[in-house]
Amino acid sequence: MIFKTRIFLAVIGAGIAFAIQSCNKTPGQAAEEKLPKEVSYNFDIRPILSDKCLACHGPDANKREAGLRLDVAESAFKALQENPKAHALVAGKPEFSQVYLRIATQDTSLRMPPPASNLKLSQREIDLIEKWIKQGAKYEKHWAFVAPKKPALPEVDQEDWPRNEIDRFVLQKQEQKGLTPNEEADKERLLKRLSLDLNGLPPTLQMMDEFLADQSSKAYEKMVDKLLKNPAYGEKMAIHWLDLARYADSHGYQDDGYRTQWPWRDWVIHAFNQNMHYNDFVTWQLAGDLLPNSSKEQLLATGFNRNHKITEEGGVIPEEYRMMYVTDRNDLFGKGLLGVTLECAHCHDHKYDPFSQKEYYQMFAFFNNVKEVGIESVIGGPETYAKKPFMEISNEDVKKILTFVNKPDTNRLIVSVMGDLDTLRKTYILKRGVYDAPGDEVQPGTPSSILPFDKKYPKNRLGLSEWLFDKKNPLTSRVYVNILWQEFFGKGIVKTSGDFGMQGELPSHPALLDWLAVDFMEHNWDVKRLVKQMVTSATYRQSAVVTKEKLAVDPDNILLARGPRYRIHAEFIKDLVLASSGLLNKTIGGPSVKPYQPAGLWEGATSGRGLLSVYNQDHGASLYRRGMYTLIKRTVPPPTMSIFDASNRDLCEVKRLKTNTPLQALVMMNDPAVLEASRVLASKLVQEKSVTKDKIIKAFRLIVCRTPNEKELNVLTSYYEKELKTIKPQTADKMVTVGEYPLTRNIDKMSLAALMRVISTIYNLEETITKS
Repeated sequence: MIFKTRIFLAVIGAGIAFAIQSCNKTPGQAAEEKLPKEVSYNFDIRPILSDKCLACHGPDANKREAGLRLDVAESAFKALQENPKAHALVAGKPEFSQVYLRIATQDTSLRMPPPASNLKLSQREIDLIEKWIKQGAKYEKHWAFVAPKKPALPEVDQEDWPRNEIDRFVLQKQEQKGLTPNEEADKERLLKRLSLDLNGLPPTLQMMDEFLADQSSKAYEKMVDKLLKNPAYGEKMAIHWLDLARYADSHGYQDDGYRTQWPWRDWVIHAFNQNMHYNDFVTWQLAGDLLPNSSKEQLLATGFNRNHKITEEGGVIPEEYRMMYVTDRNDLFGKGLLGVTLECAHCHDHKYDPFSQKEYYQMFAFFNNVKEVGIESVIGGPETYAKKPFMEISNEDVKKILTFVNKPDTNRLIVSVMGDLDTLRKTYILKRGVYDAPGDEVQPGTPSSILPFDKKYPKNRLGLSEWLFDKKNPLTSRVYVNILWQEFFGKGIVKTSGDFGMQGELPSHPALLDWLAVDFMEHNWDVKRLVKQMVTSATYRQSAVVTKEKLAVDPDNILLARGPRYRIHAEFIKDLVLASSGLLNKTIGGPSVKPYQPAGLWEGATSGRGLLSVYNQDHGASLYRRGMYTLIKRTVPPPTMSIFDASNRDLCEVKRLKTNTPLQALVMMNDPAVLEASRVLASKLVQEKSVTKDKIIKAFRLIVCRTPNEKELNVLTSYYEKELKTIKPQTADKMVTVGEYPLTRNIDKMSLAALMRVISTIYNLEETITKS
C-alpha cells in the first residue's frame, strides 16, 4: 500500500515537473545544445547512467540497491522487485517508467539520485532520458566492447583538402560544426614538429636547408621516410612503451636497490627500429618464453613483465609480495593493452564495467604461474641485480645473437625474465583482495563482455596473447591506435587512453578510430605504416595558429581544426638542449647514466644500503646521453625530469600529466646542463668568423628551428651588446666554468659570457620546448 502511494506521488510529481519544465526555463537554458534527433544509448544515455546511477544500480552486486540493474536491458525492463506491477523502463512510455518518474519528480523523498548522494541530473539529461524512452529505450552493448567494423569513407564538401583517409573523417566533423581546417604550417615549423615527433630531436641545419630548398611535391614525404629510417626513431618511440611497461633501474620499495634491466630497453629500441609488427612485439613480451623453440631474443623480450617493483627488505611476508607482483602484471595487461580499469575488480565486482571479481582472478591466473618468490634476497651485490627467473647475457651472445645489446664491459650481465613452473599453481578469488583469504578456485579465462576465451587457445600467456590479437577482440587495436594518436596529436581520440570503459571519455571521432583500428589489423599490425599515415595527413600538417573564433567554438581542439601545440616530453627537452649545442652523445642503448643532479637527494631518502644509496655522478660522454638513458631510481626519480612530468615508473602509465609550473622555468634558467649547453654553443659561435647577427641567427635556428624575424633579431642583438658592455670580468669568469665540458683555450671570455646569456635566453623561450 505504501509503495502504491509512492508511485501515485511520483506520477503527481512528474506532472508538476512537466509544468515547471515548460514554464521555468531561463534564456540561458533555451540556448542549451539541442537534443539529438536519434538518442543513442552509448553516446547519450550510458554516460548519464554511469555518472549518476550505476554506483547503486550497476554491475557490483554487493552495492546494488532494490535489486535493480540499469546497465543491462533484461534487468531494467523486468518488474521491480519491490512492486511487481511497476517497471523501471517501459519502452515508448516515460509516464509509466519509474526511472523517468523518479528523476523528474520534485519530491525529494522520491527523487533519484537521492539528494544525500550530491548527484543531480541536469534538465538536459532528464530530457534525453525521456526522449530515449519515447524512442523505445533501446540498449546497445558498450561501444568499446563491440568489435570495430571499417566504416565507409565520409563525403566532404572541401574535396581538395584531404591527403589521406584520416582527413575525410576529421573534415566531416569540422564541416558539421561550421569549421574549416587551418592552412598547412610553414616548412620550418612543420619540420621541427615532424623531427621531434619521429626522432625526439630537433632537425639539423642541413636538414632544414635541404627541406626548405626542396620544392618538389614529395619533399615532405621524403623527409618522413628519412626520419623513420633514423635509429633515433626507435629511441623516441620507446619512451611511451617504457612508461607503459613501468621500466626503471631500481627494484623499488624502501631499499630500492639497483637492477640491470636495461638490455630489455635496448631490445625495445631495436624492435621499433626493425618495425616489428605490434602483434609480434607484444606476443614476444607476454609469452616469448612459451613460443616454440624460443630464442634468447624472445626470452629477453619477456623482461616486460618483470619490470615491476620487487622487494629486498627482510621481514616481509613472501606470499603477500608475490601476489603483489602478479597483481601488477594483471593490472598492466588491463590498462596498457586493453585500455580498461581491470584493477577495480581486484577486491569486488567492478562498479561500472561488466567485469566480475571472478573474471579478474581468471585473468590473474595467466600470470600466477611464474617461477618466482616474494623475496629472493636482501639488497646486495651484482648477483641481486636481477631476480629469478633470469637470463645471463654473455659477450658471445652480444656478438652473435643479441647484437643490439650495448654491453660496455665483460662483467656478468643478468636480466629478469619470465619462466613458468613445471606444475600448475592454483589460483583463487581473494576475498576483498587479501592475499591470505582465498575463496573459490578459478581457471584461466577472460572477461566475457570483451571476448570469451576460445577453448582452442592454450590456457597460458601464449594463449592469452592469441586471444588479445584475435580480430574479434574489440579493444587491442583501438587502444594502441589511440595511444599512437596521442603521441602525435597530444591527446587520444579517446581522451582517457587508459580507460575505454563506462567511466572513460567517449571517442571524439568514433568512425575514425574504428577505421584506423581495422586498417591497422588489415595491414598486419604494421606500426611504421600507421605512424606514417598519421604524420602525412593534412590534419597533422596544419598550422597551430588559432583564431579567436576557433578558440571560442573549440577551445580544446577536439575537432582538430588546427595543428597540435604542447610542450614536449621531459626527455626530449634534454635531447633538444644537447643536440642543438652539439653536445649530444648519440650512442644507442647500454646502461643508464647519472647526469648532473642537485646534491643530497638520494642520500636524504635512503636506507643506507646498496649501490644507489649515494649519488655518484657520471663524467665525460655519459653526461651527454639522451634523456631516456637517465637512471631512474623509483624512490627518488630524476628531479628535472619529474618537474617536466616524466613518469616515476612505479606503475603502468599510458598518459603523462601536462603541468605548467614556475619550477619548470627555474630548471631552464638554472640547470647546469642548459647553462653548459649555452656555453658550449656560444664557444663554437664565438670562434666562427661571422658577424654577431649571423651568430645569433645560427643559434636561434639550431635551438628554435626557424629563422628569427627582424624584431626578434634586434631584441637579441641589443641584449648581446648590452651584456657585452655591462658584464664584469669576474662574473664572466664564473659563468664560463659551468659544466664539465672543457673550456676552449684563449677565448674572449667577455664575448663568450655575453653570447652565452643570449643563447640561454633562447633556450628559455616557450617556443623552444613546444611542439607547434
